[in-house]
Amino acid sequence: MSYAVIKSASYVLIHTPDMVINNGTTQTLERMSNPESEYLKNINDYLRSYDKVVSYPPNQVYIGNMTPDELKDITKPWYDKEVNQGQNVGKFGEILSQEAFIGLIKVADAFDLVLIESEFLETVKDVFSNHRILKRYMNSFKNGVDRDSIEKFIEGQGAEGIYNHGVLVGCVKKAHDIDPNLSAHVMYENLVVKASGIISFLNLIERNDIDIESIDYVIECSEEACGDMNQRGGGNFAKSIAESVGAINATGADIRGFCAAPTHSLIQGASLVKAGTYKNVVVVAGGATAKLGMNGKDHAKNDIPILEDVLGGFAILISENDGHSPILRTDLVGRHTVGTGSSPQAVITSLISAPLDKANLKVTDIDRYSVEMQNPDITKPAGAGDVPESNFKMIAAIGVKRGELERSQLKEFVDKHGMPGWAPTQGHIPSGVPYLGFCIDDLTSGNLNRGMIVGKGSLFLGRMTNLFDGVSIIVERNDGESENVTGVSKEDINQMIAKALKDFAAHLLEE
Repeated sequence: MSYAVIKSASYVLIHTPDMVINNGTTQTLERMSNPESEYLKNINDYLRSYDKVVSYPPNQVYIGNMTPDELKDITKPWYDKEVNQGQNVGKFGEILSQEAFIGLIKVADAFDLVLIESEFLETVKDVFSNHRILKRYMNSFKNGVDRDSIEKFIEGQGAEGIYNHGVLVGCVKKAHDIDPNLSAHVMYENLVVKASGIISFLNLIERNDIDIESIDYVIECSEEACGDMNQRGGGNFAKSIAESVGAINATGADIRGFCAAPTHSLIQGASLVKAGTYKNVVVVAGGATAKLGMNGKDHAKNDIPILEDVLGGFAILISENDGHSPILRTDLVGRHTVGTGSSPQAVITSLISAPLDKANLKVTDIDRYSVEMQNPDITKPAGAGDVPESNFKMIAAIGVKRGELERSQLKEFVDKHGMPGWAPTQGHIPSGVPYLGFCIDDLTSGNLNRGMIVGKGSLFLGRMTNLFDGVSIIVERNDGESENVTGVSKEDINQMIAKALKDFAAHLLEE
């Protein structure tokens, strides 16, 4: 079988300022430990408007209205810059408002756990009726409820409040009286994942004119866990999202691997297609409420806006070779094994060198590396530095160690083969995959030939191991030769020719 291809990719951001305050872990823990803190008192002063979020340069890159190279030309920091005012829709996706997303949470609700206040529900209906994708769900809304009923569920039954501009507009009820895994808090998190996965999937389908019934398999790779007390994390976000978008011929499952999960999913999806198990696989992920405002205290301390005010989502279509789209070289993968070691140098070396060596390539033969594409505007004020730049420097150092670069070429390598980070710090969202939309362009209509997608994960966060994790895969320009009619690959043909020549030579020697 020939290699699978990346057919298309979509990316969405969802502006959720009230969820920063009420659902982000940094803020909820602050409220528990220091409810009178100056940070909480003044937090509204550091929240951005929807228009500011839309015109923020990294966000415009995420949805495809700007390229990474164009972002590079804008002087950092970017939080005080504005571009493309009002363009909330881009080549790859869109930036959704909080009002629309609250309605989408109700759409994602299969067990009547979400209550929406009557007056606000009319606002939601108006937003949906004017949205090219969401209008299909207009029939999902029944009657709203009064605010007193919502408050009673929150105060008396442990429901989680839903807010818009500081006003209570709904709630998420608990799904079980005593099961902590079905508490209102967990159900809220999981409904957010599902809802953001739905809008990511729909953007993929709508923007690329994909027949939804052609999707065979869905892999969901966010960081939340779906289940009850008997099998927390058993899933299945993938199938629930497929159901909501109308992918009636799809089945699917969830893959979890912290930040590395999207690249694991990319490799597994490509392998399934290459094996002929499925023809069209969608890899999808929704956002994480817990990570909203994760570095908010540091941002406020530095008197800059809280930049982690958006949920992230993406969806990627992997299909059979069409002779045009970039191919996923499932034979050229890097992996962090149990025995690799946990130093940053050991991790990055295992992910970069192995696939290069197998293909007899140099570090410089990869035109673009996409590792942890986190936005430095977010990470630098928090003391974590410029994460993508640090990774690219380590890759360049590997090139020097391999004798493929001179030390004097380090900066040049980073500029040419790296990119500025533009993705929100939503854990799995920045990990390699934000580049795939641009990668499709670069390896088809552009002048590049190879990219490498690298995902890394901090497994020690789960307290089961001290190990890191990571996988990588090389993506190449398609040579225009889709699977041949005999079903035999070029590699198989070459092996058969070599065997035939060897047998013939042995026969001659015998004579």
